[in-house]
Amino acid sequence: MNRSIARIAAAALATLAAATPALAHPGHATDGMVAGFAHPLFGLDHILAMLAVGIFAAQKGGVWRFAVPASFMIAMALGGVLAISGVEFPMVETGIAFSVALFGLAIVFADRVPAVAGGVLAGVFALFHGAAHGGEIAEGASFLPYAIGFLTATGLLHAAGFAAATFASPTLRYAGAAIAAVGAILLFA
Repeated sequence: MNRSIARIAAAALATLAAATPALAHPGHATDGMVAGFAHPLFGLDHILAMLAVGIFAAQKGGVWRFAVPASFMIAMALGGVLAISGVEFPMVETGIAFSVALFGLAIVFADRVPAVAGGVLAGVFALFHGAAHGGEIAEGASFLPYAIGFLTATGLLHAAGFAAATFASPTLRYAGAAIAAVGAILLFA
């Protein structure tokens, strides 16, 4: 048991060491498809949440392989539209950090988490991710290319999580625990 905790802690620390400087994802363009594509890739919180959605979807299998990521992507697009329409989302970064922690726990306890609950969880927290993406677009910029970019990156991260789950199934609970630990650290950092 202590070796498991040590592995989880080491994975969480290694992940944090590779993290970008802030959750606000500074330093990248805020207009166009390339900027939209880059946005999810410049935040550890987005990367881990989106990988975790793909892992959880693979664990659940069946129709949920597609339904859980689709729920995330549809709700994320909606969150982006709401954000550019002026809807204020309270505590966006806190919601995103919670998503990382909860998606990690969903992986750890996948055998006990109903697939529909995972789909709802993905949809609810994707609104926060979408609000963060929509909040980063430059004023007056076209939302559609930007959204195509962040949706494409998100789909690829989901696919990477799905592939990782397919090839590394014995270690998924450790990965989920490490993701949840990083989410907890992000919540209290």
